Amino acid sequence: MAVLKVKFTKTKRDKLAQILWILNWVSVVSGVILFSLGLFLKIEIKKRNEVMAKGDVNSLPNMLISVGVIACIINFLGGKICYDCSDANKFSRWKLVMLPYIVCTFCFTFCILVGALMCYTMRNELEESLYLGLRDAIKFYKDTDIPGRCFLKKTVDMLQIGFQCCGNNGFRDWFEIQWVSARYLNMASKEVLDRLKSNVDGKFLVDGVPFSCCNPSSPRPCIQYQLTNNSAHYNYDFLTEELNIWVKGCREALLDYYTAIMRSIGIAALFIWLFELSVLIGVRYLQTAMKNVLLLGDLEGESDGWLLENSFVETAKYNINIIKNLGKANQISTVSGMNDPNIDVQNTNCGKTNVTTKSIPAA
Repeated sequence: MAVLKVKFTKTKRDKLAQILWILNWVSVVSGVILFSLGLFLKIEIKKRNEVMAKGDVNSLPNMLISVGVIACIINFLGGKICYDCSDANKFSRWKLVMLPYIVCTFCFTFCILVGALMCYTMRNELEESLYLGLRDAIKFYKDTDIPGRCFLKKTVDMLQIGFQCCGNNGFRDWFEIQWVSARYLNMASKEVLDRLKSNVDGKFLVDGVPFSCCNPSSPRPCIQYQLTNNSAHYNYDFLTEELNIWVKGCREALLDYYTAIMRSIGIAALFIWLFELSVLIGVRYLQTAMKNVLLLGDLEGESDGWLLENSFVETAKYNINIIKNLGKANQISTVSGMNDPNIDVQNTNCGKTNVTTKSIPAA
């Protein structure tokens, strides 16, 4: 029994073809939107590429860009097919193409759904990439004279100022690394030498942060050195007083920023998927209705259209059997007594069925 069978008159078939022709052109625009969203996300990721570890973060924008391009091509072809389907004679040229087209379009719409879901499931990969990238960027913050790292200081400073953040997880991350270049350390100073000797790795560690961590909205001058030393500053208690530097880590700030972008893209992709799915359902109805009207031979009469010719279970079993039997047509059975390739070929009797056997005369 057909699933969701609908009866179409010639007028309804013509209107459906015209509507689908328009909707396919709208779908071309939706493909451009997907391409633009993927390109925008790729550019935003590229902007902070220096503070991100190499990983699968670019897989989502690359997929959106690819799906957007494919959407433009498929929907452009779909518009041409639907336009010709308003004429039964022109439909004949697309008769064998429409079913493969519908199957390919279904797979394509499934890719849109996967892309939309990826916008909500890539948070962990993005967080790990940001954590590793920011850790290395902060580690090499002082290396302004080394090729490949000389711009990291500016990148990190602009990042902390722009996103109002400090460090990877927080401002204390700067306490654990030497972020002051050795060229700016006074090696004649006893304090500097004592700090270098007191550290096992010989690093100059201070409880301070770069200037880019300062909050310009703070009412008091920025305290960026000796943050944990209450006696070093007047009327200051780092445990109770709100610090005048940014307390949010840059990983959290960037993660919130990209998560908001990907959620918006995910919502847009879901709407596009629903729209593409509705267009695909309409094309399926048009294809079955036009196919049946050709079988009936009355181009002006009514015809039935459906989503599936048989029930979901029967259709699933049929397709599973096709998949199972793929490649078996040319196989030869290796069972004992069954290895003759002509075993199933019937012998043809050219003579009479009842032939009297003559005795052979003795010599």
